[in-house]
Amino acid sequence: MPIRTAGGRVLAPADVPGTVLAHEHLVVDLTRFGDAEARVSDDAAVAAELAAARSTGGLGLVVDLTGRAMGGDPARARAIAERAGVEVVLATGWYYERFHPDGEPGDSVEQATRLLVDDIGGGLGGGIRPGVIGEIGSSGERATPAERVGLLAAAGAALRTGLSVATHAHLGRGGLEQLDLLTSAGLPPHRISIGHQDLIDDPGQHRAIAAAGAYVAFDTVGKASYQPDEKRIELLLALLEAGHARHVLLSNDISRDAYLTSRGGPGFGHVLGPFRAELAARGIDPTDLDLLYRENALRWLDGTEHP
Repeated sequence: MPIRTAGGRVLAPADVPGTVLAHEHLVVDLTRFGDAEARVSDDAAVAAELAAARSTGGLGLVVDLTGRAMGGDPARARAIAERAGVEVVLATGWYYERFHPDGEPGDSVEQATRLLVDDIGGGLGGGIRPGVIGEIGSSGERATPAERVGLLAAAGAALRTGLSVATHAHLGRGGLEQLDLLTSAGLPPHRISIGHQDLIDDPGQHRAIAAAGAYVAFDTVGKASYQPDEKRIELLLALLEAGHARHVLLSNDISRDAYLTSRGGPGFGHVLGPFRAELAARGIDPTDLDLLYRENALRWLDGTEHP
């Protein structure tokens, strides 16, 4: 499945220049759900950071996992990416239940699936079509009934449209159940990225997700209030040593203005800059770094899996 960008381009992996950020938010606003700081709203700062990441970290593509009711703006996200000189893939889907819009996804998997398929076929506004389904959320070890509908609908929509799925496993929990739900609906594991696995100290869970053929997303790199990067590196090295370099995705998950460098945060360039330098210093070779920063994300997005 070619990679569909917000700019209307349909790209093969070889057409994507440089590195990939697999989980970000260029425009997001969750303030109506009670968190006054939960927004990324400084378009100029975001564009500047992405341009700097392109210049210094080779950034070529950003996956923006701002789903339904998460306060995204497809036209603004596309404009930010164009200003920065990078490609962006946009998303549709439901976050975890606290952030579900009224009446969605409902209690019918089939009706929820049709909503997502309509987004994918008809566009999110202005004809801008999503190229991924996410970030599909659950909030604990067991998904709520509404979250189950969202996950099963995501699988159904992925099967009908050929897009891949990214999840939000809250604080890393519930990742194995998410994988079970998605695959039980018939979605191949190599089309699935299980999110926020760098927030849970559970190497066994990480290995199980990767061994199943899904992607383990270490996608909150730099968020020291949750976990220091030193711990993320320890968990990542364990996963690589177990032979799973082909099944890891990396990103920052910039989800509020406070994470921008102009506000004193780590910024969009953190995982491509300081974090990558530390991985190289720990002995991760260039071939594995290319997997972590480019090849895995492109393979996940376009659905190609090689033995």
